[in-house]
Amino acid sequence: MTGYTEYAYLVAMSIRHGLLALLERSPMYGYQLRHEFERSTGATWPLNVGQVYTTLARLERDGLVEQTGESDEDGKVVYRLTDAGHAELTGWFATPLGATDRPRDELAIKVALALTTPGVDVRAVLQTQRTATLRHLQELTRLKAVADGSEDTAWLLVLDSMIFRAEAEVRWLDHSETRLARRGFTTRPPAPAAAVAPDPAGTDQAARR
Repeated sequence: MTGYTEYAYLVAMSIRHGLLALLERSPMYGYQLRHEFERSTGATWPLNVGQVYTTLARLERDGLVEQTGESDEDGKVVYRLTDAGHAELTGWFATPLGATDRPRDELAIKVALALTTPGVDVRAVLQTQRTATLRHLQELTRLKAVADGSEDTAWLLVLDSMIFRAEAEVRWLDHSETRLARRGFTTRPPAPAAAVAPDPAGTDQAARR
């Protein structure tokens, strides 16, 4: 599984269980599920309604949700959780996430590759990332200040998680730059040109001159 495919798969799995959790509350149709999902997560993972209905179709295929046979005034199909869906959701909440259940750390991979790629200044990569992460952290802190008086505890918890992650990233970037400085890393020089084997015929001609 490639890094991008793995990430897409894990996000899809989170959406899948997120919809199951919402249907545990009460039966809903697709647009309701999208609205409630984004509200519950503070729009951390914005969804389009196509993603919702595609996921619902898979959940229905797997026997985890079913149509109630009812619809709203606009004809939208209402879904509910099955017993199998309830069991799946209960198992998800009861099972801790392992290291292999999360996307690979793209930043760590990027920095590691920068160390071994000719012509790349790894310290510039770190500094550029720090600037972007600090800007993101400032925006999250602003959102937190606005949300502190909110009763939406779910959104506050999501914000806290994002802030802690950004702060940890800044600390790791600082630590990485310090470690590289101690080891004398600077801009890596370009790769040398490939050596060209001498032409035996040309050498012999030059020797005869």
